[in-house]
Order: sequence, then C-alpha cells, then structure tokens
Amino acid sequence: MTTSAPPSAAATAAATDRLLLIETFVRIVEAGSLSAAAAQLGGTQPTVSRRLQLLERTMGVRLLQRSTHAIRLTEDGQRCYERAKELIATWQSFESEVRGAGDEPIGTLRVVAPHAFGQDQFVDPLASYLRQYPNMRVEWLLHDRMPDLIAENVDCAIRVGAVTDPSVIAIKLGEVPRIVIASPDLLQGEPIPQHPDDLARLPWLALRTFYRTEVSLTHCATGATERFGIQSRLSTDGLYALRKSALLGLGVALGSAWAMQEDLATGRLVHLAPDWRADPLPVFLVYAPSRFQPARLRRFIEIMREHLPVELGGG
Repeated sequence: MTTSAPPSAAATAAATDRLLLIETFVRIVEAGSLSAAAAQLGGTQPTVSRRLQLLERTMGVRLLQRSTHAIRLTEDGQRCYERAKELIATWQSFESEVRGAGDEPIGTLRVVAPHAFGQDQFVDPLASYLRQYPNMRVEWLLHDRMPDLIAENVDCAIRVGAVTDPSVIAIKLGEVPRIVIASPDLLQGEPIPQHPDDLARLPWLALRTFYRTEVSLTHCATGATERFGIQSRLSTDGLYALRKSALLGLGVALGSAWAMQEDLATGRLVHLAPDWRADPLPVFLVYAPSRFQPARLRRFIEIMREHLPVELGGG
C-alpha cells in the first residue's frame, strides 16, 4: 500500500486565500508587530504568524527578520511589500469596478486628519459614514503634517491650508474663518482693541503652522489690509494648545473661529478688533490619483461633502 506524499507548501497555499496572506503581511509591516497586526485584523497572533510563515514558504524567501523588540523587512521582504501594496490596490480597484458604483463598500479606510478637526468637527461626518456603511472600518489617524499617501498606505487626508503637491488630487471642502482673541485678564480692564495698530503692542501667541512673526488682517467692510509684526511669547503647532494658552492669559491669538465660539459665548475669551479678519484657511480632502477609485473612498468623499461642519460653509 502506498501513501500519498504530503501536500507541498504551494498546494497548501492553493487552498488558502493568497490575497489574505498578502494583506496580512502588509498589515504586519505597517502595524510594526505581529500582535498589533492581529489586533487590527481582529484575529490572534498565532494566526497572523502562521499566515506569514505560509506566505514565506510559498514565496520561497524570508520576508521579515524578527527579534524580541522589533521586526524589519529583509531585502526580499522590501520588494515583496512594495509589490503587495500595488497588488492590493489593484484588486480593490478591480472589485470596485466589477461590483459597480452602487455597491456597498466593505473593508478598511485609512484617513489622516488634523488633530483639532479630527477630534472635533469631522467626527460627526465620520460617524455618518460608519452608520451608513456598517461593514466598513476606519483607521482615523491624527497628524497635522501632510502624509505620503502611497508610502503610508493612506486612502485620503483632510488638509487645512494650501495643498502644493501637484501629484495629488485635492477637493476643496470649505474654508475656516479666523479671528483674533484673548482672555479678558490680558487686557487688565483696558478697552477691547479695535484696530490692528492696537494689537501689535500686545503679547502674542503664534500658531506656527500658519503665522509666526507677522499677522495680516483685512477689514470686513472696506477690504483694507493691515500687516504688522509680532513677537510671540509662545509658538505652537497645536490649535488646542493655542486656545488653552489664550485662556490662561499668556497672549493674543489668531485662530479658527469654531474653536473659540464656546469660550467667546461664556466670556472666557473676547474677540479683539471684531471688524477685522485674517484670510480664511481652505480645507481640502486629498487623495492619490488612480484610474479606479475604490468604493470605500468614493462613498467617504460623498459623505464628507454632504455632512460638512457648518463652520466650513461649503466649498
């Protein structure tokens, strides 16, 4: 009696979803560890490890070097990782095209949003997206920098301020009005300044992403523009840190009107030079160009445009 030979690695892989193995490998690399990848995939570390081993046996190469503290790509692993991301993107586009524009999206959407907006204004549209498409998961990543969409495997980014990269597609969502504010304590009982000349003499806080040593304001009625230099006591790249510092009376700040509304209403902040405004900041949704747009991204763009925060006032 003869016994059949055990199945080869390739035969075993044939019974397994190869795309699942590839997606698991990409997730391990981007998550930084097998345990983190397992948590994101909703599985267990042994399962993730088995998938990686099966992919390595199928490919006939070692993809990752593992130690007790970290993992890193081998040279073969780096090539595999780049091709794997392309393959996944191609498959998702193929799925989207075959299923048609009306198909409900399934899978994971990776979005980078600014810290302040991402914790506040855009959470409502995000919730609308998740309620409308219950089979979707979203990785909501908060960064004020513009990500490398391809290298970081990001579907889209929400960007406050100008978009200068010609290699991306930018959809304008609206604009953020900006006003000058301060704590009443800073004024020490003096009248509220009405003209930019009065502001230049006060201590300032700088939101270094948008202004550092100079401020420009435009009169709402006449369109006249005044530009003046400032010496900031504190410079930060965080809108919430700017607001908190203003509340503590450290200086005058120029910030997004929506972030100051509640404090203005309660009197914790006052609006300085109320007839003057800084230029509003444009808000864009940015994504990498592609012949095919996955349903998960297409539906997200639709939701964002439909459920914009009222403060943006439309595009």
